[in-house]
Amino acid sequence: MSKRITYLLLGLPGLCGVAIAQNTNPPLTLTQARAMALKNHPQVLASEALQSRAGQLTREERAAYYPTLNGDITGAQAEVNSRIGAGLLNDPRLFNHAGAGMTLSQLVTDFGRTHNLVANSALQAKASGQDLRASRYDVSFGVDQAYYEVLLAQQIVNVAQQTVKTRQTVVDQVSELAKNKLKSDIDLSFAQVNLSDANLMLLRARDRLETAYASLGQALGTQDAVKYQLADEPMPPSPPSTEDTLIAEAIQNRPELASLRLQTEAAQKFVYAERDLKRPSISLTGVGGVLPYIHPGNANPSIPLTYEALAVNVQVPVFNGFLFSARREAAQYQLQATEQKTRDLQDRIARDVRAAWQRAKTSFDAISATEQLLKQANMALELAQGRYNLGLASIVELTQAQLGQTSAQVQNLNAMYEYQEAYAALQYTVGELH
Repeated sequence: MSKRITYLLLGLPGLCGVAIAQNTNPPLTLTQARAMALKNHPQVLASEALQSRAGQLTREERAAYYPTLNGDITGAQAEVNSRIGAGLLNDPRLFNHAGAGMTLSQLVTDFGRTHNLVANSALQAKASGQDLRASRYDVSFGVDQAYYEVLLAQQIVNVAQQTVKTRQTVVDQVSELAKNKLKSDIDLSFAQVNLSDANLMLLRARDRLETAYASLGQALGTQDAVKYQLADEPMPPSPPSTEDTLIAEAIQNRPELASLRLQTEAAQKFVYAERDLKRPSISLTGVGGVLPYIHPGNANPSIPLTYEALAVNVQVPVFNGFLFSARREAAQYQLQATEQKTRDLQDRIARDVRAAWQRAKTSFDAISATEQLLKQANMALELAQGRYNLGLASIVELTQAQLGQTSAQVQNLNAMYEYQEAYAALQYTVGELH
């Protein structure tokens, strides 16, 4: 007894060190993980940048409503009293001078084209907002998947460690019995094979856990595989009895579909804008300035030292090689393509909801089935262990019972965490994942 106490005391610092090392791992809940990912993930940040860009594109189109004001400073040196002789019908007089002035331009009306272009950009900006929402959904769902995978991998490691411990105990017992000629070396060989299989299971479980941590780091938007202390989430409720209402909710809620609907409206506005190309546009232009210097050789009392003018211009399209009609038709075809994409997405969403609902329902039913399986496997192992201890069963029966228990434990864990992930997938397909 004293030796055991001594060994325990000697091992206590090491155990404390392990506990301290484990406690240094930062805790993380699923809510915190989602918040971290939404803050850091490049997919979300890229969507935010694209949304901001879409807002600036709307400002670009709306700029046509405002006047443009330009300042000009011009100095010219030319052959005195020469004329421009080619390229234009007019022949303005050239002379050495310097001048400064301003030009003001204002669109009066283009009979709806600018209005439709602004509406198109505004709808595209709203669609970009829905794309951002979809990106946030994608990232949150990715976090859920990685989070539950880490929890599952941790539990499988625990099962593997317990399995190794249990089978090591059997090996030790059989080894002592074999030394005393109460069991054969064949029994010892079977027990050792069983122990080796448990060690292999533990090795693979640890590898799966490391991979799960790496996937969680990527889902959080980092390159680090931090070994967080994850908190178990409460088991979600059972799935709805039918998928029909879920499909209707998904059609209403899914941000990808909302984005395509807005893009369809935007495409319709662009069709109107391209149609309006054939309509006239009216603009107002005003100029004014001074000529502080005129070459003495060009001095002429008829040339004033200041100038100003106001003009109204009406531009009426007549013929441009069918450019405007081609642009209108191209916009119409783009509208048709967007409408069909919307329809296709609706069909795929309905399919995804049905598949996710069926998977959640199956996973939920599997929990009770695996719990019953585990209960029976535990009973079978107890019976096999008792029979073997009494010499009524072979080592093969005992090892098979151990394998059955381990398999039942893993299946039960898989069923529980698979349902949590399946329920999250169902919420994602319905458009209710937060």
